Amino acid sequence: MGTVKDVLVLKEPEVNRTGIGRFLFSDRYSVFDYGVMPDRIEGKGKALCMISSFFFEKMRDMGIKTHYIGLVEDGRIKSFEEVESPTNVMEIRLVRILRPYRRNGYDYSIFKREKSNFLIPLEVIYRNSLPEGSSVFRRLERGEIRPEDMGLDHYPKPNEVLKRPIIDFSTKLEDRDRYIKRDEAKEIAGLSDEELETIIDMALKVNDIITKEVGRGGLRNEDGKIEFAFDEKREIMVVDAVGTPDECRFSLEGFQISKEILRIYYRRTEWYRRIERFKGNENWRELAGKPPKLPEDLLKAVSDMYKAICNEITGRKLFDVEGLRSVIRRLSQILNTT
Repeated sequence: MGTVKDVLVLKEPEVNRTGIGRFLFSDRYSVFDYGVMPDRIEGKGKALCMISSFFFEKMRDMGIKTHYIGLVEDGRIKSFEEVESPTNVMEIRLVRILRPYRRNGYDYSIFKREKSNFLIPLEVIYRNSLPEGSSVFRRLERGEIRPEDMGLDHYPKPNEVLKRPIIDFSTKLEDRDRYIKRDEAKEIAGLSDEELETIIDMALKVNDIITKEVGRGGLRNEDGKIEFAFDEKREIMVVDAVGTPDECRFSLEGFQISKEILRIYYRRTEWYRRIERFKGNENWRELAGKPPKLPEDLLKAVSDMYKAICNEITGRKLFDVEGLRSVIRRLSQILNTT
């Protein structure tokens, strides 16, 4: 079980062979690396599954290798266009999940010894703009990075649209994700120069696909994360989910449309202030305590947001819900009065 997805293993992956599994996208959600939150967002799992399937099939058509096999409806494997109603079940090729050894830090040597069929221990982040709330500003303020580290010739401003996308890296398998520079990303994942460049090139191509597709409805693709794995031939493929409002930050006419809505709400709470105080301690989740539940009107509006953005991006009326712009107006009113 993951934080927001369950994995059903049909065939275990082996050293030299991928397995077969199914993602069961749930209505759970997570923010700030905390883990499972107290509410369930009705329809979220199906919406994310359908959006991710839509983009995996677009990538396949563009010749980008992925672990995607198809959607599951009535026990059968179907394409996005073949399913009659939204499903939360996706069949995928499974790779091994190797983990760094933890003792006084993290030892990633296993990723240099093993050669194929495993998850690459990185999250690759593309940034087309720097919306307010982007982690880039906090890292700049703390002196962790400089503008030139991001390929910028100036200090950026909130909501700045970048001339060229920025590619950023973070760890994937540590207790707390941390941003790392390109050289460390290459080192811990055991990548060659060519493999690192392949990953960057693939990330930029996926970014282009997402940007083009969401742009048809007037959405802006602000940033997003992508995960990769080596298959049994050590060929790089896109894995996990892609192009959803949980993996990406979208906006419409300046309004954030993604899991960022939930972060905005929780940043106003005492619970978030405890997270900021204790995060970094080994037991920070216990110290922060249980998060508050969402107000009922916000919970319903966020549910409608996921459904409406699925309809908008895919061009199919998969959910019986009002249009995305109407949902946004409702969300804006709720957040302004909460």
